[in-house]
Amino acid sequence: MLGRRHRFHGHNSLRAVYRRGQTVRGSMLSLKFSQRPGKPLRVGVVVSRKVSKSAVVRNRIRRRLYEQVRQHSDKLAGYDLVFMAYDEQLASLPAEQMSQLVEDMLDKAKL
Repeated sequence: MLGRRHRFHGHNSLRAVYRRGQTVRGSMLSLKFSQRPGKPLRVGVVVSRKVSKSAVVRNRIRRRLYEQVRQHSDKLAGYDLVFMAYDEQLASLPAEQMSQLVEDMLDKAKL
């Protein structure tokens, strides 16, 4: 899991990324990102109740996405990233496929 320093805090902290950020969409995920030169990486993961009514499943998706981003965090300094999950299958997707999914999103965003 990413450290507290690399996560967003509060509901309003995502607002700037939603307003100024660019979006890359995939089949199960979408990535909204904006650049902040000289600042540390910040990552947020949004999993709506529409994805799953179960908080356990939503939290599992969130933790798995944070872990995949943590593994790629060395090259992402200076960005704000917000991942939005659209599919409940992310909770049970094999780790290799999840990693490939995150890498594809980052490649589409040219990060």
